[in-house]
Amino acid sequence: MNRRRTRRPLTLLLLFGLLIAAAAGLIGTIPEGANAESKAGPAVYIVPVKQSVESGLQSFLERAFKEAEEAKAEHIVLVVNTFGGRIDSAEHIGHLVRSSSIPTTAFVEGKAVSAGTYIALNADKIVMQPGSTIGAAAVVDGAGTLIDNPKTVSFWVKEMMEAAALNGRDDQIAAAMVDPKTELTLKDKIGRDKKAGEILTLSASEAEKLGYSDLTANSVDEVVKWLGLEQREQVVMNLSPAEAVARWLVNPVVATVLMILGIAGVAIELLVPGFGAPGIVGILSFGLYFFGHYVAGFAGMESIVLFILGLALLIIEVFVPSFGILGILGSIALIAGIVIAAPDPMTAFISIVIAFTAAVIIVAVIAAKYKNRGIWNKFILREKLTKEEGYVPAETKESLLGQEGITITPLRPSGTVIIGDRRIDVVTSGEFIDVKRKVKVVKAEGTWVVVTEVTEQ
Repeated sequence: MNRRRTRRPLTLLLLFGLLIAAAAGLIGTIPEGANAESKAGPAVYIVPVKQSVESGLQSFLERAFKEAEEAKAEHIVLVVNTFGGRIDSAEHIGHLVRSSSIPTTAFVEGKAVSAGTYIALNADKIVMQPGSTIGAAAVVDGAGTLIDNPKTVSFWVKEMMEAAALNGRDDQIAAAMVDPKTELTLKDKIGRDKKAGEILTLSASEAEKLGYSDLTANSVDEVVKWLGLEQREQVVMNLSPAEAVARWLVNPVVATVLMILGIAGVAIELLVPGFGAPGIVGILSFGLYFFGHYVAGFAGMESIVLFILGLALLIIEVFVPSFGILGILGSIALIAGIVIAAPDPMTAFISIVIAFTAAVIIVAVIAAKYKNRGIWNKFILREKLTKEEGYVPAETKESLLGQEGITITPLRPSGTVIIGDRRIDVVTSGEFIDVKRKVKVVKAEGTWVVVTEVTEQ
């Protein structure tokens, strides 16, 4: 009888938490393919390893092994079909497998490549499906290029050799799966040798001939029957709804889109207030980003706290200017929170740069379209004293330049003169001029008139 069980609690997606938890509880009680004649006894746990090897898979397997141990399961069958992934996650998973008190069999259903090979080698037994392969465990970077760093290669070769020797498998074959420099004579066993420059990969039949596979089987049921446990209950472990959603959310493309929506949404809400929707979308996007990375096992509470702190500092900076100090600290905290939550810091940094650039463009377009609603309008004086509103501008005196007049008050240095029939308030350059003296306008700027005394010849 097969049944699906999930029980990891959801902690971040509050609006949907109860629904998902309830659904997870229901899924955990639904048995599949019940066998009425099954004999009593510990169950066999079937655990799929069918995704990239990273912290998300590690978190799922930790849950599966813990549940199997609590149920006192008799055997665990890992159904392996993966192209590998992160070495550090593979190392943790390998330790989890070999340290488990429950015997484990790895059933290679398609590909057990790179880190997938390492996981399989840590199992007590390996069974392979016809057409499946195991090996090609060389260390590569994110672009798939071989890493020839001697220290890194040496470490991974040693890990693979120890995993192989753990259950009596030839450790030199494990080394040949990692190091292209290794040469092996295998022609008498599998009809070909491993030459320098190649990475060893074995088919199901070759692996069985070399003792790397204990059996070639078509299905999990055949594996269970070979183990003598066909009458046992089979419990199929699957990703919980939260883990399935998280697996999609941590995809680099999806994570970058979430960051774009998050940055743009929050920025638009702060700079062009009054919409509401951009702020909601921004907060929800950031929430989904951290939810996915938390459930997948990448993010801890420290990354969430850093992000919230950074966001708060940026908001404070908008309303309480601090000469950029709060803005800088907020940006550092926000970026640190995102980077710490990501599986790969460099990938996260690149995603942040892309997201920030795209968000700036979006915010610029929105700000230009709604420029009259921006927060910057609160700091700009837009009131005008126009003639239409009854305001009369002061008369300028530029036309008086070069004209002469008579002082009617002493200029000490300011006073009044008569020019034509107009009384004009003037100043001198600093000298005093008595009344009834002839003066001439030497400078007139706006309402400011400067005169000097005219000396009679």
